[in-house]
Amino acid sequence: MNQNRWTVKVGDIRVGGQIAGKRHVVIQSMTNTDTADAKSTAKQIYELHQAGSELVRITVNNEESAAAVPEIIDRLHAAHCHVPVIGDFHYNGHRLLNEYPKCAEKLAKYRINPGNVGFGKKRDQQFESIIQVAKDLDKPIRIGGNWGSLDQKLMARMMDENAKLEQPLSSGALIEKALIDSVLLSARQAESFGLSSDKIIVSCKVSSVQSLIRIYQKLHRACQYALHLGLTEAGMGAKGIVASTAALSVLLQQGIGDTIRVSLTPEPNQPRTEEVKVAQQILQSLELQSFKPEVTACPGCGRTTSEFFQVLAMQVTEHMNAKMPLWRISHPGVKNMNVAVMGCIVNGPGESKHADIGISLPGTGEAPSAPIFIRGKKTHTLKGENIGEQFIAILDEFVESNY
Repeated sequence: MNQNRWTVKVGDIRVGGQIAGKRHVVIQSMTNTDTADAKSTAKQIYELHQAGSELVRITVNNEESAAAVPEIIDRLHAAHCHVPVIGDFHYNGHRLLNEYPKCAEKLAKYRINPGNVGFGKKRDQQFESIIQVAKDLDKPIRIGGNWGSLDQKLMARMMDENAKLEQPLSSGALIEKALIDSVLLSARQAESFGLSSDKIIVSCKVSSVQSLIRIYQKLHRACQYALHLGLTEAGMGAKGIVASTAALSVLLQQGIGDTIRVSLTPEPNQPRTEEVKVAQQILQSLELQSFKPEVTACPGCGRTTSEFFQVLAMQVTEHMNAKMPLWRISHPGVKNMNVAVMGCIVNGPGESKHADIGISLPGTGEAPSAPIFIRGKKTHTLKGENIGEQFIAILDEFVESNY
């Protein structure tokens, strides 16, 4: 990562830079409650933070939502939750921030969209009004462009200029350039109004994986502002997870990105926290950060006709997930632990030896015994009907003794 990139403080969270010589990428999420419902919004923020979100954004779109912000923050503090809360403003942010000073004060950061902060002659005036509030209250701002809401005046001018070129850009390339220009022009304008560069985060959101990668590679070279990454409208289920992982992994591996959000569409009646879990798994799979123990498990084949190894892998995963709130406090190093649950003799012993603790279950036709390996050494051989319970007990003992 470019060591000269700006470090922005959002509450007690450092965005950008490095911590103890190691890059720290901050996970962000967003509520989908009606912000005016302070109780429900505070509850969802709390759940997202408990799941691991370090920043949580809320919609502030009208007077009722702006008026509810102080109560939301007070409810969180009463629950000993001090996660920084970001206000997302479109169209009327200048008015809400000025007319509801407690809202402006309680929020840890503001997000504005250069494409709809204002139009015509009022645009600069309304933009400067927001910047002035941020300056007065020492708040950072994310200037977040989105290809679905580009500055139409800027886009029209760029289209006219592009049409006159001997080799004009394609429409897709022109949109990408307009998005980058829009956020950088606005960021530099914010600086001209007196907001320091270490209070500015920028983002350029699109829903195409390849377009996002191109945009952020250019953005990274063009500026030193902290960068927020994420596909906009990533989608639901596997599509959203895979698309977000594909895009973010390429950029993160190149050292690009200071905060991330996985913008999943939640399935009906499913918790909002799924987007946080996916973001954590992306960072953990890239070995950038650790959040919880990893379970290595084989996919199964004709040698593993029994479903027992699948059941045990699920039991171990669920057991560790349930234990993590306590382990996170009493055994913080456990987040780096690797556990193997393997289904036959082909790769089972080898994978188990590579893990901190692993079990190799018998496959079809193999002797009905399950060796356990702890840090490369065989320590137990389990037999009988309750192998799963025995292994989980040994796992708990291993955590108590080693973390």
